[in-house]
Amino acid sequence: MNLPPDLDDLKEEIKAHAIDCGLDFFDVVFEVLTHDQINQVAALGGFPTRYPHWRFGMDYERLSKSYTYGLSKIYEMVINNDPCYAYLMQSNPLADQKLVMAHVYAHSDFFKTNCYFGHTSRKAIDEMANHGARIRGYAERQGHDRVESFLDCCLSIENMIDIHSTGIRRQEEARKESQLTEEEDETLKVERIRSKDYMDRFVNPKEFLDAKRKELEDQKNKKKRIPEEPTRDLLQFLIDHAPLEKWQRDVLSIVREEAYYFAPQGMTKIMNEGWATYWHSRMMTERLATDQEIVDYADHHSGTVAMGPGQVNPYKIGLELYRDIEERWNKGQHGPEWDRCDDYEQRRNWDTKANAGREKIFEVRRIHNDVTFIDAFFTKEFCEQHGLFAFRYNRKTGIYEISSREFADVKHQLLASLTNAGQPFIYVVDANHANRGELFLRHRYEGVELKLDFARDTLRNVHAIWNRPVYLETVVGGKGRLMSFDGSEHHETEVAVEVEDSLEIAETL
Repeated sequence: MNLPPDLDDLKEEIKAHAIDCGLDFFDVVFEVLTHDQINQVAALGGFPTRYPHWRFGMDYERLSKSYTYGLSKIYEMVINNDPCYAYLMQSNPLADQKLVMAHVYAHSDFFKTNCYFGHTSRKAIDEMANHGARIRGYAERQGHDRVESFLDCCLSIENMIDIHSTGIRRQEEARKESQLTEEEDETLKVERIRSKDYMDRFVNPKEFLDAKRKELEDQKNKKKRIPEEPTRDLLQFLIDHAPLEKWQRDVLSIVREEAYYFAPQGMTKIMNEGWATYWHSRMMTERLATDQEIVDYADHHSGTVAMGPGQVNPYKIGLELYRDIEERWNKGQHGPEWDRCDDYEQRRNWDTKANAGREKIFEVRRIHNDVTFIDAFFTKEFCEQHGLFAFRYNRKTGIYEISSREFADVKHQLLASLTNAGQPFIYVVDANHANRGELFLRHRYEGVELKLDFARDTLRNVHAIWNRPVYLETVVGGKGRLMSFDGSEHHETEVAVEVEDSLEIAETL
């Protein structure tokens, strides 16, 4: 739907303001939709077309009911694409359309410049449509029920990827398989310590030689192990090693490709929303809102950044952190000299007139994700100023309650909730467990237990892909537990695992 003339003129005005503010964005294409149309698009993750699956219908029903009963309302959606596509709700007043457009241009700047989006496709709309066409084709040839059932299994493990693998090399190049030459075979022999013949049995005792021989044998076996090192990218491992038909491998590859496309959005939620909120706030209050619109804007903006008890609002936290960084770098409140100062009055009045705040926040939005953003810039002063606290679930009362107001505890809990985008760390350890071709997975326990009903369902779905028994080692109640599914029954036994005593993280939302 083409923009009406008044909104088209407004778009050009806001675009000029965004450029003047220093934002660097893709060209933005705005479309005006009714509330029902925008719910349909939102159910598909913001894309006009996706592959067919029942979960999109469930999302649409939830969004529609939420809008009908006045529980929520979608103000904007924007797609990481070049050009960037964004949707405006037809019923929004002009003040809201201004806010949304300013918000969208800042999102587009973040998509284009943040390093964690560097690997993502800039033609995502075309690729999503292509994925949908391929899966529809498989459904026609293989049967809708069969394809949907397999897709259910794939989607249940779509979070089991290595979100940092696009920027970090995890393993060496796979070694080429070749027959060892006699010269190479010599390198596997135990090297004896040189000595006189009569001293050899003392310098090279049998126990020493046996231990060295076992070490070399373990290294040789490790090279044959699949995987050689534990890997977090379960989807890629199954694509490479599971006994799948060609169409199944392609479907799993589609799920993995889309998971990596969406991963940076989960890794930068606080930064991305905070950045967009920061700039829509500046543009609305300094350039766009008229006298008649400013009260309505303030009302809607306050609702956007509201943060109730037990909630972490990414709009609020991100906005305030950017403002705090800008103020600190404008006044020079950073660096070794600032850190060494322990005089309250001197710190309160500290101002070197550095005026480097704007440059700093642009640098921050380019190189950080939520974890590094919080780790580097979430200070004790910021925590106290905003009255933040750590909380935990009280099993006796059935409610969440404040557990600490100490800065270290608050920061620790916030970082723990953001690490790995809030998902558990699951590693593929052995694809030939017990020498029977069974798959062994391990959960890296960090104080928060897995939801066991979810874990059992996931094991069932991984088994459907692997077609052999699947094991998962985790920690429940402070004790090791080995969960497994053999194709018909679940089994659980206690096992010995190492749990660090220092990991006493309170259970969080």
